Amino acid sequence: MADVLLSKVRKNYNPAILKDTLRNINLDIKDGDFIVFVGPSGCGKSTLLRMIAGLEDITDGDLVINGTRMNDVPPSKRNIGMVFQSYALYPHMSVFDNMAFGLKLQHMDKKEILERVVKAADILGLEAFLERKPKALSGGQRQRVAIGRCIVQQPSVFLFDEPLSNLDAALRVKMRLEISKLHQDLNATIIYVTHDQVEAMTLADKICVLSPLKANAESNLEQFGAPLELYNHPVNLFVAGFIGSPKMNFLKGEILSIDEKSSVVKLITGERITACVDASRASVGDKVILGVRPENLVKVDSAEATGGKVTGKVIVTENLGAEFYVYMESGASEIGSDFTVKSESELAITAGDEFTVGIPASACHLFDEAGIAFPRTEVYKRS
Repeated sequence: MADVLLSKVRKNYNPAILKDTLRNINLDIKDGDFIVFVGPSGCGKSTLLRMIAGLEDITDGDLVINGTRMNDVPPSKRNIGMVFQSYALYPHMSVFDNMAFGLKLQHMDKKEILERVVKAADILGLEAFLERKPKALSGGQRQRVAIGRCIVQQPSVFLFDEPLSNLDAALRVKMRLEISKLHQDLNATIIYVTHDQVEAMTLADKICVLSPLKANAESNLEQFGAPLELYNHPVNLFVAGFIGSPKMNFLKGEILSIDEKSSVVKLITGERITACVDASRASVGDKVILGVRPENLVKVDSAEATGGKVTGKVIVTENLGAEFYVYMESGASEIGSDFTVKSESELAITAGDEFTVGIPASACHLFDEAGIAFPRTEVYKRS
């Protein structure tokens, strides 16, 4: 396997316009890491993956794999295996031949080819399907064949470009588990692209959050770290709103008071919320945005409701059995944004009702007017 280092990497498809797709990307990916690139459409995550593979040129910066600069090395010489969004299987070939085709082009010994294909089939549970054609396979089986074709090459780095996007919801969950198990079995360096932050949270050792590049931004790499680090300590509003499902609630207000371990925020509706946040770099009266995750809200009379409460009008409720969602309007919510409550049990409310929820002080996040997070002094743990 291999280490992958990206240093000040930039991509510009038309230098005459001076509009970068990616800018100042710095990543240090260690041998055996499972790294996920995540972000909305147009943020450059697939472009970055293709630059690592050699399918896109690097405008500026360096790509180093196992100590060797790879900028000018052709894709075939990088020892990288890539699994695409489309399965790209040869319809007239059997599963065995699809997996063996690349090895045959290298004029590899037939015995070695057989050993590699059989081993990959055993890892992926494809032993019984080696003689079948792709049309006789399910979507999940075809995706496993595409992964198997990559495994037999024994690459130093595996690249996955949204491999599960063509599958139905249940099959995606199953394939997530299989890819996670594959990583454990091979101890491989894997770089995986997805727009689905649930996939990112469940698969990754570390997540790289990318955003569409703004004109004057230094970089569109927003944050790189472990899943729970991004969940509990997002560096800005973009990461806070992207990581977590349902997304974090945001409420507008201003700072009333500040001490070493907490700050009091007055929402624009007049409600006061205490947040376990160090806002010492701000001043009383500064405009801020308070964030709280839907799953961290509690009953208003709960002992955990130490931060305060928020009241709103219920728009709609959703009962999913194990979870109950309430979507309501709050005058403090950002424009165009509902306030969401996630409960583990059904609540006796309907659309049109007024509903009040409690906020634990340790569940609060706080962001300045520029969207930069203040450091949290305590992280909420559900009892």
